[in-house]
Amino acid sequence: MLSTSAIALLAIGIIVVLITPGPTNTLLAAAGLRQGVRRSLPLIAAELAGYLLSISVWGHFLAQAAHALPWLPSLLRVAAGVYIAYLAVDMWRAAVALPDSTQRASGMRTLFVATLLNPKGLLFAGTIFPAVAFAHLPAYATAMLMFACLLVPIALAWIAFGAALGSGKLTWLNPVKMQRGASIVLGVFSLSLAWAALH
Repeated sequence: MLSTSAIALLAIGIIVVLITPGPTNTLLAAAGLRQGVRRSLPLIAAELAGYLLSISVWGHFLAQAAHALPWLPSLLRVAAGVYIAYLAVDMWRAAVALPDSTQRASGMRTLFVATLLNPKGLLFAGTIFPAVAFAHLPAYATAMLMFACLLVPIALAWIAFGAALGSGKLTWLNPVKMQRGASIVLGVFSLSLAWAALH
């Protein structure tokens, strides 16, 4: 089992990484902006599923095979960067027609894949989660339960932020400019992934 200090450090690490802007949070905010809180709630399940799968795979991979394939993490960062760049371009284009468009916001599959490819999964598995979580089932269950309990309110906050933008409650922010700004965040994030992978 995890010690009290390990649980505290895990909780702090999870919160800090999850609240950081990135591709998944940007897509959650964009969904809240375009379709409101209630219709965006299922996306939280897609995010949770994407992270649980990503963290589990990375954790077990890093625990057993990282020394045999030192090039794989760089390759995966490049692949994630390309996908996130695609999302950035798509979001920029969607923002052009945002005020009078009936185009659907990001769906569950898009959010799941973006989360699955999100480098935060590798960060969680490689540095935030203790190594014992991938060696013993009770520690793994505890860590994942804590992760799920912290992810839900943070994801909801990102959706609510986007919805507040869309409802006009934050009148000092223009929703189209906000969505384009979010696409720029995704683009910069994509470039930073490529830079880190190639250097």
